[in-house]
Amino acid sequence: MAIPPPPGPDQPPYPSYPGHPQNAPQSHPSPYANPYPTPQSPYAPWPQGYSPYNNPTPVNGVAIASLVLGILCFLPALGLILGIIALAQIRKKGERGKGMAVTGAVLSTVGLALWALLLGTGGLTAAWDGFKDAADDSNSTFSLVKGDCFDAPDGSLEGIAYDVDTVPCSGTHDGEVFASFKLPAGSYPGDDRVTDIADDRCYALEDSYAMDAWAVPDDVDVYYLTPTRQSWRAGDHEVTCVFGSVDANGSLTGSLRKDETTLDPDQLAYLKAAHVLNAAMDTAPDEEYVEDDLPGHRKWAQRVTAALDEQARLLTEHRFAAAHAPSVAVLVRDLRNARVEWAKAAQAADADTFYDHYDAGDKLLDVNRTITARKALGLATSPPSYEQGGSGDEGNDGSGGGNGGGDGDGDTGIEV
Repeated sequence: MAIPPPPGPDQPPYPSYPGHPQNAPQSHPSPYANPYPTPQSPYAPWPQGYSPYNNPTPVNGVAIASLVLGILCFLPALGLILGIIALAQIRKKGERGKGMAVTGAVLSTVGLALWALLLGTGGLTAAWDGFKDAADDSNSTFSLVKGDCFDAPDGSLEGIAYDVDTVPCSGTHDGEVFASFKLPAGSYPGDDRVTDIADDRCYALEDSYAMDAWAVPDDVDVYYLTPTRQSWRAGDHEVTCVFGSVDANGSLTGSLRKDETTLDPDQLAYLKAAHVLNAAMDTAPDEEYVEDDLPGHRKWAQRVTAALDEQARLLTEHRFAAAHAPSVAVLVRDLRNARVEWAKAAQAADADTFYDHYDAGDKLLDVNRTITARKALGLATSPPSYEQGGSGDEGNDGSGGGNGGGDGDGDTGIEV
């Protein structure tokens, strides 16, 4: 069979023969046929598109580093060098990031100029001095915490603001922080109200830090650093409680801290038990004389009786070392004998009867009777001066009086 030649320009592309679709009548054209021919685009398809097989050209990493250093103005010389290197790599490898490299190099150049200006005019030195001052300010009372010792600018804690320097507690210092607390949020309460709150709270918190009040010198008292109206607006609501010398020319030496962090288990057990009685002694009636408020003094005697029971129980339940146990046992015996007298005072029908049992119990609780136990335990053995002497028949409220950094415990009772 002979193969026909390809059709000419005026011939149909396919041979014509009867029945061929080319010659079939087109009475019903297809509704989906495109009536407009589609021209061929003269442009090549976009090479990157959205195909997962087409990856964009990577960005030069050195250019990114140059831009970051230029923006931060940190090590400007390095930023400029990295910018130059990035431009060379981009030109060689065809990577992206030329704009970042140029921007980083320009910003780094500006940074170099600024550094040169600061060095030439002394501005860098001033900036460094300002940084050191800011670091020094971190030693202000805003950053003082429990256990810190510090010096005040003029050595006085009166009217102190926030310009103090922390120093080691082992040497001499003006103050030692023993507690701090936050005042409630809201508007500034006023100077008088802030002072009242600070006074009440700080004196109540000193025992938890200086548990052995006998170890606190007589010339030490409680001070407090309080926020001002101006500092309150800046968010300062904290009161800092400190120990300081009442002597204008005096100072503290060594830490006054006597708590769980510095005491051994036997010392801690003894002082915790003693605090129970001291707290009860502090609840004496306001009326100085028993005959002026016999019911009030009888209730006070009941509280002291309960405290003596609790103190004896705590000392008995704790297992003291063999070297300490005998002296503590003698102390417990005195406490139980004193408890009998205070219980009778709580039932007294008149002031005279109250005084009789009060005096008997008071002698059994004389502070000097605790020295043997304190010495065995390694605690201070010299009672503070304001605790010397008995309360006598005057029905003293047991507060002891005086400042002296003490715990406000009375002349009667086993003092800590």
